Amino acid sequence: MNESNSLGNTFVSYRAIATVACQSALSSYGVVGLAAKNLAEGLVQVLVKDPTLGVEIRFVNKAILIDLYIIVEYGTRIKTVATTVSENVKYQVEKTIGLPVSHVNVHVRGLRVSNPD
Repeated sequence: MNESNSLGNTFVSYRAIATVACQSALSSYGVVGLAAKNLAEGLVQVLVKDPTLGVEIRFVNKAILIDLYIIVEYGTRIKTVATTVSENVKYQVEKTIGLPVSHVNVHVRGLRVSNPD
């Protein structure tokens, strides 16, 4: 993202937006992790630890489109978790970056049992 004004230029990288989205998704209730969006990204993650795994950012008409690939805690309501994650990520990215977010698509890639009893 590139923006110019009378004081100078502002550059925001995809990685910066993805990091904000990743952290806000991980802090949402019911999310235990982020997942790779495909097999190739999963193999790359084994070799290089990327903190923005599972986040895809696109720009369309000065608005941000975000795709999240999450792993949900077993026993939570998946629809509620996905809605909460979508709202949290949209709010945090708009507040932090200052650009409108048009869509946050949440893809649930799996379930995980965190505390087996």
